[in-house]
Amino acid sequence: MNRILFLSIVSLVLLFVSCRKDQDFITDSSAELAFSSDTLRFDTVFTEIGSATRILKIYNPNSQPININRIALEEGDASSFRINVDGIPTNEATNLEVAAGDSLYIFAEVTVDPDNPLSISPYVIGERLLVDLNGTERAVRLEAWGQNANYIPDRFSQGGGAFLSCDLGEVVFDDPKPYVIYGALFVDSCTLNIPAGTEIFIHGGIVRQGIFGEGYNDGFIFVLPNGRLSIEGTAESPVTIQGDRLEESFQDVAGQWGGIYLSATSRGNKIEHATIKNARFGIIADSSSTLIINNSQILNAISGGLIGIHSRIIAENCLFAGNGGNAVQLAYGGNYDFTYCTLASYGVDNSALSMSNVVCTDELQLCSTRKANDLRANFKNSIIFGSRSDEIDLINFDDAAFDYNFENCIVKVDDLVGEDDTPDFFDNCIPCQPGAGETNLPLFKDPSEDDYTLDSLSIADGFGVPIARVTADILGVTRDASTPDVGCFERTE
Repeated sequence: MNRILFLSIVSLVLLFVSCRKDQDFITDSSAELAFSSDTLRFDTVFTEIGSATRILKIYNPNSQPININRIALEEGDASSFRINVDGIPTNEATNLEVAAGDSLYIFAEVTVDPDNPLSISPYVIGERLLVDLNGTERAVRLEAWGQNANYIPDRFSQGGGAFLSCDLGEVVFDDPKPYVIYGALFVDSCTLNIPAGTEIFIHGGIVRQGIFGEGYNDGFIFVLPNGRLSIEGTAESPVTIQGDRLEESFQDVAGQWGGIYLSATSRGNKIEHATIKNARFGIIADSSSTLIINNSQILNAISGGLIGIHSRIIAENCLFAGNGGNAVQLAYGGNYDFTYCTLASYGVDNSALSMSNVVCTDELQLCSTRKANDLRANFKNSIIFGSRSDEIDLINFDDAAFDYNFENCIVKVDDLVGEDDTPDFFDNCIPCQPGAGETNLPLFKDPSEDDYTLDSLSIADGFGVPIARVTADILGVTRDASTPDVGCFERTE
């Protein structure tokens, strides 16, 4: 055999092997791929600059080889994590061959400096490692903790819950470090006391179908029937409850966590000088629960701000604004008193205030069958305003009482006071201004920028009636003793 013929045969063999190898790869998009874990957690508590490494094994359980098209960090070069794929440090690897029954290793590492600002090193650092096989993308969750904090219940409880139970005693969140709720917190047979200045950050969890519709399975504070919530902030040191994404771009993103749910018959709940923001809902007070909320703000919920369901709520010097649903929703009756409150709803198709004395029980929610409870609601020295022509919705069925009263309030209503709706509305709104259709009078400084302090020419200036027990506004500014302003803010020069 001459040299040329030999080389030709070798080339043909190599070409045949090469083609055969390509043909052996599984190209089906549903090809199986196994992972040693669906989440890599870096469980070191970082009290100083430190790093940690975790190992992920990707296994080919098929009887043929596979070619993984791409393995990459979701945030690329901006990621806090680093990976090494089969010995090669990279943030993205492509065309990785894995023989049948074989595997490859990924080493993931994170370095955290807890002294960095939260925009760089947040409480919970999360990202996905993306694995693309034949056009189907899988993901492995990477999680690390960037700040020293009190993690409730701990750093491994995503999808789980912490139960506070102390035989009707008290648990106090009095550590100077912030509290991060990583899971759901249930307050049972216990009073949860949150002192002035406490910061609580809540990790939202995973979106799925749940008891409140599609939403987070984590990121809730549940106060059970024998539990009680006591928030004791001050004007100088308020309590803050919000999501754990503190980058500037997340400051006003609604729906980052679940909300606070006061279960039916939970009594004695009290909130003083607190800001609750960026949740799916702010607070739900369920049947026969009680809540006193003073000098507080519920802002930027994706649905309702404060929702009372046949409950007892007393609110004073509070701001309910920027919410996707009603600023305040009072449903299925109940007993409510609002004094010096601002209910503002701009840029959404939901009224600032909704009140009803029924709950529909038919499947289509047409109220052909329903349950009713008496409603009694009083508003004094308050503002109910927004961008709609009507910022008050009244849903009244004769099955139960529907008693409401507005005194020295500024309300925005138009169709509500028509002949076909509630023509006698202003009989229960004395004195109120502006009247129907008056929408261009100055009120707030700049609601488009969520500034609900009063304009220098505000119609709220001096419209209130003195209330002896309320001598200051939500910020601690002294109220005028004879002609106070209405709403939660007293106007300042």
